Amino acid sequence: LCLFRLPGSPYQPAIEALESHPEKKFYNVSKLGGAKYDTLPYSIRVLFESSVRNCDGFLVKETDAMNILDWKTKQNHVEVPFCPARVVLQDFTGIPAMVDFAAMREAVRNAGGDPVKVNPACPTDLTVDHSLQIDFSKCAIQNAPNPGGGEQKPLAKLSPLKAQPRKLPPCRGHSGCRGSCSAGESGRSSGPFSAQIENTPILCPFHLQPVPEPETVLKNQEMEFGRNRERLQFFKWSSKVFENISIIPPETGTAHQVNLEYLSRVVFDVKDFLHPDSVVGTDSHTTMVNGLGILGWGVGGIETEAVMLGMPVTLTLPEVVGCELTGTVSPFATSIDIVLSITKHLRQADVAGKFVEFFGSGVSQLSVADRTTIANMCPEYGAILSFFPVDNVTLKHLKHAGFDKAKLEVTEAYLKAVKLFRNDESSSREPEYSQVVQVSLSSIIPYVSGPKRSQDRVAVNNMKSDFQACLNEKSGVKGFQIAAEKQNDIVPVQYEGNEYKLSHGCVVIAAVISCTNNCNPSVMLAAGLLAKKAVEAGLVVKPYIRTSLSPGSGMVTHYLSSSGVLPYLSKLGFEVVGYGCSTCVGNTAPLPEAIRNAIKQGDIIACGVLSGTKNFEGRLCDCVRANYLASPPLVVAYAIAGTVRIDFDTEPLGTGFNGKSIYLRDIWPTRQELHAVEEECVISSMFKELKEKMEKGNKRWNLLEAPESTLFPWDLKSTYIRCPSFFDKLAKEAVSPQAVENAHVLLYLGDSVTTDHISPAGSIARSSAAAKYLTSKGLTPREFNSYGARRGNDAVMTRGTFANIKLLNKFIGKPAPKTIHFPSGQTLDVFEAAELYQKEGIPVIILAGKKYGLGSSRDWAAKGPFLLGVKAVLAESYEKVHRSQLIGIGIAPLQFRPGENPSTLGLTGREQFSILFPPELSPRMTLDIKTSTGKVFSVIALFENSMEITLYKNGGSLNFVARRFL
Repeated sequence: LCLFRLPGSPYQPAIEALESHPEKKFYNVSKLGGAKYDTLPYSIRVLFESSVRNCDGFLVKETDAMNILDWKTKQNHVEVPFCPARVVLQDFTGIPAMVDFAAMREAVRNAGGDPVKVNPACPTDLTVDHSLQIDFSKCAIQNAPNPGGGEQKPLAKLSPLKAQPRKLPPCRGHSGCRGSCSAGESGRSSGPFSAQIENTPILCPFHLQPVPEPETVLKNQEMEFGRNRERLQFFKWSSKVFENISIIPPETGTAHQVNLEYLSRVVFDVKDFLHPDSVVGTDSHTTMVNGLGILGWGVGGIETEAVMLGMPVTLTLPEVVGCELTGTVSPFATSIDIVLSITKHLRQADVAGKFVEFFGSGVSQLSVADRTTIANMCPEYGAILSFFPVDNVTLKHLKHAGFDKAKLEVTEAYLKAVKLFRNDESSSREPEYSQVVQVSLSSIIPYVSGPKRSQDRVAVNNMKSDFQACLNEKSGVKGFQIAAEKQNDIVPVQYEGNEYKLSHGCVVIAAVISCTNNCNPSVMLAAGLLAKKAVEAGLVVKPYIRTSLSPGSGMVTHYLSSSGVLPYLSKLGFEVVGYGCSTCVGNTAPLPEAIRNAIKQGDIIACGVLSGTKNFEGRLCDCVRANYLASPPLVVAYAIAGTVRIDFDTEPLGTGFNGKSIYLRDIWPTRQELHAVEEECVISSMFKELKEKMEKGNKRWNLLEAPESTLFPWDLKSTYIRCPSFFDKLAKEAVSPQAVENAHVLLYLGDSVTTDHISPAGSIARSSAAAKYLTSKGLTPREFNSYGARRGNDAVMTRGTFANIKLLNKFIGKPAPKTIHFPSGQTLDVFEAAELYQKEGIPVIILAGKKYGLGSSRDWAAKGPFLLGVKAVLAESYEKVHRSQLIGIGIAPLQFRPGENPSTLGLTGREQFSILFPPELSPRMTLDIKTSTGKVFSVIALFENSMEITLYKNGGSLNFVARRFL
């Protein structure tokens, strides 16, 4: 399958038969590595096995394997290749990858090659999960203060197993309900698991009778397929013509959720040859699978495409930080609290660019769901991955997840044979780590994170005072600088016939969304049980708050429904809106106009609360300036309270029936309640039925028509799919790097510029360059869709580069997607300025501060600047993945020397810069830059190894790979 790999490994004598299953063969790296192997961290052992198995003397050499075995002395000093077992894509980053494959087929054909040879060599799964937008949320009944009419009384109590009978009049506004009904045994089966997943009823929250799939789900699905038909047809074509790729259709679940529940093997068995499962993906949260003992992390789309074509990922042999977990988890602490606590500890330990591996007595107290939640957050504390070795807890989970007995036996025997199985009861010593960080689970209390960054944790009991401090603090990473006399301003607003009062800290978005939490039944069930108790106590959520529940997969909906809590979430406004990434990537529906106007009129610091991983300012909505990450039950609690300026210990959430004050402690579910419901509702039948559902696809996808031609028939009128220009100058031989002469600075940026700033994923602003382009094609603003949905069109994405409204360009002095075109002195959109520079034949560079390229791995954050004409980025430091992406597209990542930056060097950014590249580059070599003012200073060229230099000389990995076909 591999395009480049040479046959045969020098380590073939290390192949043995598995003792308990002689028909199974494997590389016994435990014996091969000897005593050194026994001291390696488990994650490094996986790297070593991969290098032994894939050693061909070309892409993977014997010295690479030996360097990994000598990890203790070679860490941070050598580059090693890694050949993952598979690739996972999601559609936002997957569609440009597949468009590039389609374009590469055409380029190879035009250059005289055979386009049929252009196929993924590595097994690849693409999940269409980032298309969902919340066009519809909340049934009409949810906003009715008294849906049944007459005296308002509490809903009948639902047990997890059976609905209680009660007679109620018909619902208003819910077409799916069968009207007045008596909900007894007919309202639900005698047990939560007697029905198949497809037949599990969702109950009307007022009559407790089964209703069809929520109208919001059906409407959002219809909109998703309507607006994304071109993209979906392209994916369908890809699934037909490319070998070794499978497409998982919309409404199945998120990429990382499907990866956990359906795609993960733990141990690969290919024609009776065993090796560890491993994966790279285009989503930064690919790391979630490390909670299953599967080595995996997110890389850029550019690197992923190279892996798909059989090339290894190259990485600096990393340090491995051992995180020792001790103690017992507090009853009030959820997995999210554990995640945020570990995030803080590991950020303080500076684990950026390192592996983290968990050990200690506390590990066995965490379920696989807890572990995957923790592993999923590792990009937020900067680690490459966070690894939990397979143990007895993992095996028990795999049994519930549908692994048959024979598969489990082989998995356990193999992992023990190669010493990849961790046993707490074993007397053998722990591996040696670069450093050890200790975390006591007993000390963890509930936290939220925000208001602008995920690493800024706030204890829930300090939330009120911390928000007050944020109002006082100067504008920055936490502060909003609100004058003291305005901090208690109240803005009255009329909404749906009632008057409400907005003030600083008011909650306007509350979202339990499809990321991080949905792999963990306990936190989702906690939200449901809290909602149940809240409704029973008479608490409500104000109707203007944009609430939503977007589960990671149908399994989540199933266990919320079968446990009896889904109707209560719906009653509070948390109705299922669909399956896929939504609020977290900026796809939330606009706030009501009256609320938006009130927020802007009063300059109110409105808040969003979400159970996700991203809370950058302005990401959810441009008028929501404070965003907090919280566990699902706390999202529901803050929605009920309607504000973050509340002390849960001393202030009630609201007033319930009979005027009684209801506190959070009154409705918070105990761990015993959670465990009881989880045991009854989250069992193996769910995984089994869910897998069958995913394999069947869905009706809309199955009926979708797509071409079957070898080359994609590009539609010149399409605004979604366009043949990119990366291969326009493809030649059989690469040319030496050209000098950058008299380049202007396109943007002068500060610290912590994220990939969201560089290449937005959310909605397309009506005044943006991308909007002007789409309007010229005859589209209305309603048809713009999002940047993420249009990543298959380079014309849109180039115009969307640096189009984030929160971009702070020092040339402009305030947040705006603008810059100065220095030859003319005009202030223009970034795209318009870059277009003028290109017409004038003037190259451009970018000046930036520390941590350039933070956030989700996003290939257009490199491709966009490349198409804008950016030749180099000069920054104080880089996020590792983004640095690799820049090289992979042909942009030079240059770094100021330690202690230097534009200020210390006296640079204004208005100079012109000349960079001379020598004929022969070497890793981390020093280059001289000369400015038009006569200043000369040195920078470091951040090429880490010879492979990166080769890619840069070839104009990036796409051209390098395409040349191999020729």
